[in-house]
Amino acid sequence: MNRAEFNRFCATFPAAEHVVQWGNSDVWKAGGKLFALCGWADGRDAFTFKAGEIAYEVLQERPGVRPAPYLASRGMKWLQQFDANGLDDAELRDCIALSYQLVTAGLSKRKRAELGIPDPQPAPPQKEP
Repeated sequence: MNRAEFNRFCATFPAAEHVVQWGNSDVWKAGGKLFALCGWADGRDAFTFKAGEIAYEVLQERPGVRPAPYLASRGMKWLQQFDANGLDDAELRDCIALSYQLVTAGLSKRKRAELGIPDPQPAPPQKEP
């Protein structure tokens, strides 16, 4: 995924807002809350997103993926794909979509309704092994 594809994808989410800040990074927010950003790492695009507990632990072990600078150092579960060897485009889109869901689930029901953001969907029941 390149920066233009990243921006087009992030723009598809309800109430997604784009700003350029932090050294010319493309920053995407919903309800004023960050859900994804694209900046640079060693001269290449780097994609940052929020992750769930398990994904945070598992994905950071993949080549090209690391805890996000600044965000993860503050105890938050954010990852950064800094190299194309990390996630393929479909996996990266899935991670960004999950980040959007995690962030918007933290908004009040009233705020989600005002912004036209659907209520979070409950997780499917877990099957016992």
